[in-house]
Amino acid sequence: MKSALTIAGSDSSGGAGIQADIKTMCANRVFATSAITALTAQNTLGVTGIMDVTPEFLAQELDAVFTDIYPNAVKIGMVSSSKLIEII
Repeated sequence: MKSALTIAGSDSSGGAGIQADIKTMCANRVFATSAITALTAQNTLGVTGIMDVTPEFLAQELDAVFTDIYPNAVKIGMVSSSKLIEII
């Protein structure tokens, strides 16, 4: 089975971000892994809050995935700071 890594924000409503990426990957028979860049408070009406992870934590997430389940593909979504972009 192929694997893919999604690097993006978490959407509390499940309609976008990490949650939507994982649903799409699974529907296409791809093993989904993830690295979360931010938590969001959102619903279908809008986004009411965003909290970034630290660059150090994102680096730990990426290292954990790449040292065990090396992805065949990487999809990048919401990355809301230049420091997180540098880590990626």
